[in-house]
Amino acid sequence: MSNYQEDYLLDCSGLNCPLPVLKTKKAMDRLNTGEVLKMISSDPGSVNDLTAWVKRSGNELLKSVAKDGQFTFFLKKILRKEGQNNE
Repeated sequence: MSNYQEDYLLDCSGLNCPLPVLKTKKAMDRLNTGEVLKMISSDPGSVNDLTAWVKRSGNELLKSVAKDGQFTFFLKKILRKEGQNNE
């Protein structure tokens, strides 16, 4: 499915908005710069929610895949610049 090797896996299947994004934020806060989180969700709203959150947080969405009602995201922790908000 991907060429990305995740450092951590977060399965948010069965959770609805806003829980997948909230749990993703919490998981990303624990990662070191450069580490990759693979997040799995069954909530279609996660696509827009995570895309918006990534833009605000300064982290990087490496890849997102939607297949058979499952949404998989690969997110890379980016070193925050001073004054940047990590919403």
